[in-house]
This record gives sequence, C-alpha cells and structure tokens, in this order.
Amino acid sequence: MSNILKVRSIEIGAGKPKVVVSIIERNFKEIIAKALNLREMQIDIIEWRADFYDEISNLSRTLELLTELRSSLGEIPLLFTFRTKKEGGEKDISIEQYANLNIAVATGGKADLIDIEMFSDKDMVAKIIKTAHDAGTFVVGSNHDFNATPYKDEIIRRMIKMQEMDADIIKIAVMPKCKKDVLTLLAATNEMHEYHAYCPIVTVSMAQEGIISRFSGEIFGSAMTFASVGSTSAPGQIPVNDLVKILDIVHKYSVH
Repeated sequence: MSNILKVRSIEIGAGKPKVVVSIIERNFKEIIAKALNLREMQIDIIEWRADFYDEISNLSRTLELLTELRSSLGEIPLLFTFRTKKEGGEKDISIEQYANLNIAVATGGKADLIDIEMFSDKDMVAKIIKTAHDAGTFVVGSNHDFNATPYKDEIIRRMIKMQEMDADIIKIAVMPKCKKDVLTLLAATNEMHEYHAYCPIVTVSMAQEGIISRFSGEIFGSAMTFASVGSTSAPGQIPVNDLVKILDIVHKYSVH
C-alpha cells in the first residue's frame, strides 16, 4: 500500500493537507443548498455528517439525498460519515443500523469514502470494510476521544491497529487538557508518519488549545484537515478561507 491515496483527482497524503468541510444541515433542501455553496470554494473534500440529518432513519430517503448530493458536488470527493453519539455525534444508533446504513452507502456508489468508527463491534467493522472495498469505496477508519489525549504510545497503537484492520485512511481526534497534550498528539503523528504508516493518516487535537494541529499537518504528517463554513462540526475548526491561507504559507516555507 502507498501512503498516498488518490480519490478522484485529489491525492491525499501528497503536498498540503487536503481541506475537508462538513455539511451539518438537517434537512434535504438545506443540505443541497450548502453543497452547491461549498462547491464554489477552495475545498478538496466534502464530508456529509449524516448524523445531523433529520430523516436519517429513512434509508431510501437518505440514499435519494446522497444521489442528489453527489450530483451537486461535481468532481469533489464525497466523504459519508455517521458519527455515533459515543464518539461525539448527534444521534444514538444500534450496531445493526450503523452497519446497514454504511453498507448501503458503500455499495450505492455515490460516496467516494465512508468513515467507520474502528473500535466498535469487531465483526461488524470487518464486514463493512470488506463490503466497501468490494464495491470500490474507500474507508476512513476513525477514533475520537472527546475526554482526553492518550499517551503517545497509545495514540500510535490505535493508529497501527486501524491500519492493520485495512482502513485506507486512518484518523484519530483527541481532546487536549493542556498544551503538553497537543505536543503529545503532534509527536505521535510524526512518529506514526515516519516509521509505521503505509496509508495516509489524519490527526486532530481538538478545541482552541489544539488549533495548531489543524494547519501543521504538512510538517508532522497529517494528510487532511477539517475547516468550517458557518457552523462547526467539531470544536476548534478554523473558517475555510483562513485555513487555506495558513496552509499556503506553511507549504511555501516548509521543506518539501
């Protein structure tokens, strides 16, 4: 495997971290309107946070919206994410519902990537990943800790485990309690990228304390970064126009 993943025309893991903006609107009309607005901005990947969608329990309606969303975005890669409540999302969902939803999206061919919370039910996760890969859909394996920042070795252990579980991109987001926690996340990112990664990695130190992690990915090895347009989907996100400017400056003066 390569630590660069090409999704449509976007090379994740090459050059500047790819900018992701999440759609968190709650109804069909608002979601499509937001997609059309984002299409005109400097955004590499659009994430649909489907856990915010009011009709998410209606699978046929969800897939209908996904089809319309794909059409609205043109060639911008689409990441489908249902973030569960236990990892910071909006809604509770059973393991069976989570699996059925992600399998339906993965096999439907409208989303380029799906986000899967890797430390859930082991068999369910393995089934979703295999089904997604069989259908040609990439998997972002994720883990979110909204309570703390684990030790560096534990962060690396989790990333290695997600990689071994066959995710195409691995993502970990943690909550800092102090500046040292941010340094821990950055050190883990650098070590994972330098010595262990054979796929793109994405790391985030959340909230205002961890803001530097959102624009230093090219230095430490994080391949994607999440920005906001309007409402934020996670604490500490930077407005997309500001983030793009910062990434351009870091890229200009960093060693390639």
